This record gives sequence, C-alpha cells and structure tokens, in this order.
Amino acid sequence: MLLRLRNILVRPFGLKTSGEGAPAPYGLIGLFPVLSETPEQLVAGFDDSHLDFRLVVDVSGNAARRHVTSTTLVRTHNLLGRTYLALIMPFHKLVVRSMMGRIVEPVR
Repeated sequence: MLLRLRNILVRPFGLKTSGEGAPAPYGLIGLFPVLSETPEQLVAGFDDSHLDFRLVVDVSGNAARRHVTSTTLVRTHNLLGRTYLALIMPFHKLVVRSMMGRIVEPVR
C-alpha cells in the first residue's frame, strides 16, 4: 500500500515508479531491481535523477546460527533527493524493521 501511495505522489516529479527503468536481469525485490546475488549477499537498488539507492543484505554464520544484516546506502544528487530522503526515512525504517522481523520470525 505504501509503495502504491509513493508511486502516485512521486509521478508528478518525474521520479521512477514500480516497473520503470531498465529490465532487472536478476529479478525484483518489491520495486527494486536485484543488481547482484550470491549465497552471502544480495544487492538491490537503482539510480535516479534525484538519488542513487542500494539495499545490501548480508548473510553470515552457519545453519545453526545465521546473522542477517541489512544496510541502506543513498547518494543524493540535489535538493529533491535530500527532501525525498527526509520524507521517506521514517517509513523506510519501519519497512526494513518489519522485513527483518519476518526473516527472524520463522526461526523462533
């Protein structure tokens, strides 16, 4: 629901929305193209006129005790990018915490 709202709100500013941009040879996670994937690391994201975004998920440890880390990297290019980042950051934190909780939940 949040992604649909985001797509509606950013369209007038010419920002990318779900399904736009270059094809994703490794598939998509949500609206994010997967740029690289190994058993230990997944990198997803895209470059846009206002910012470049990467989501890195690292997996370490063994089958008995896995550690999953999520890192978000953003490079803003202009005032629109900085404003957009400030507006979405609270939602981004909620989404990532929820995503990480769903990863951990089946193990418990």
